[in-house]
Amino acid sequence: MKPINLAEKLGQFTSHWDPHVVTQYNNNDVMVVRFQGEFPFHLHEDTDDFFLVLQGEMTMDLEGASHVVKAGELFVVPKGVMHRPRAEAECHVLLIEPKGEPNTGDPATAAAKPHI
Repeated sequence: MKPINLAEKLGQFTSHWDPHVVTQYNNNDVMVVRFQGEFPFHLHEDTDDFFLVLQGEMTMDLEGASHVVKAGELFVVPKGVMHRPRAEAECHVLLIEPKGEPNTGDPATAAAKPHI
């Protein structure tokens, strides 16, 4: 048990759309990720999707709506809702998902989630 410095963890990689697990909480992965550009539209059938913007801003596109999410704000996408995060400039985001949940909602297209 020790504090986790999120900025330090984000400094360990520069890739985009590449979530890194920093700890686990109640069988959930707590991850940091850098966003820039557009992620594909996708959904998670069985779980909500949690995004907390740490630095910068992102836009969450849903079917028929878009929401700007700024540093210090969070956005929860309910399970089964098609969505796409995107960011014009790089932003840093904290994600919480059940352990092993594919970031695309599909194990065949999901990125690995290394622990740092």
